[in-house]
Amino acid sequence: MADVRSEPIDVLRAKDGVIIDVRSSSEYARGHWPGAVNLPLFSDQERADVGTTYKKCGRRDAIHLGLSLTGQKLTTLADQLEALRNQGPPRIYCWRGGMRSASMAWLADLLDLNPSLLSGGYKSYRHWVREQFSKAWPLRLMGGRTGTGKTDLLLGLRGRGVAVVDLEGLANHRGSSFGGLGLPPQPTTEHYENLLAEELDHWRLNGAEAIWLEAESIQVGCCRIPAELFHQMQQAPVLEIQRGPRERVKQLVGVYGQQGQQALADATARISRRLGPQRTAQALKAIAEEDWTTACEAMLDYYDRCYDRELKRSPERTSLDISGLDADQAAERMLELNLA
Repeated sequence: MADVRSEPIDVLRAKDGVIIDVRSSSEYARGHWPGAVNLPLFSDQERADVGTTYKKCGRRDAIHLGLSLTGQKLTTLADQLEALRNQGPPRIYCWRGGMRSASMAWLADLLDLNPSLLSGGYKSYRHWVREQFSKAWPLRLMGGRTGTGKTDLLLGLRGRGVAVVDLEGLANHRGSSFGGLGLPPQPTTEHYENLLAEELDHWRLNGAEAIWLEAESIQVGCCRIPAELFHQMQQAPVLEIQRGPRERVKQLVGVYGQQGQQALADATARISRRLGPQRTAQALKAIAEEDWTTACEAMLDYYDRCYDRELKRSPERTSLDISGLDADQAAERMLELNLA
């Protein structure tokens, strides 16, 4: 183990090679270094047993229990490490950079994989993540009423090399009561922060002079934008995208029309108090009849009023009408006008 290097986060980030998280599966699910492979040294129950033994019987007994549990898995763990050999020298971490990561590094060293350890473990990675949000970022926001196609336009810009952080895409949520329909489960807020920090750092390393995000509320489904970043978003200039109402309804029908009656009715019921009884009844009736256009129209006024109220808080904004243009054409228009 004397040859296995323990490196601070900034040094380890600059290296190439597979990242290995040896924490339990539940720890990994709560949040991890994006891209890390989970090779848990202990299961959740085994980790709990070792921790209980440490508290009740002391460090030595906990180590012996850990060794007895690990010894049964060495062959499997060695095979898993070998399968990752072509991905470069492993960068290994556990929660604090303690015995779990040291044990895996010992095994990787025996296999001549030239491993490195993350000093301070995942705890130090989380410290790095939080530091990113306190930095000053050159943010630009894209705003616009529901159905203007802001996300599609942002993705069109990103495909043309513009620095874009897709807040909704990272959250697996479109940001409204209907936002999670048809999408995978959301990450935890902790892991959402990890994903955001990595995206911001990516654009920093690429020298981005402006980073585009969609104008959002602080909550994107169950994911919460870090307060420091959200404060910067509130101070950033906004480009307001505009489309005619028919195009907006068509856009919404295209996104939500395939989600099924029950899912749409449930999402409508969640905002019934804000919609009011008349609009709620109109929307539910249209959903029951699979009249997606009328259902969307019944809710647009509510969402428009919410958006207009938020937009008034923007310190600086310009507008661009993209009616009649698809996302790629609108992205080209923005570039032609030097707006991005």
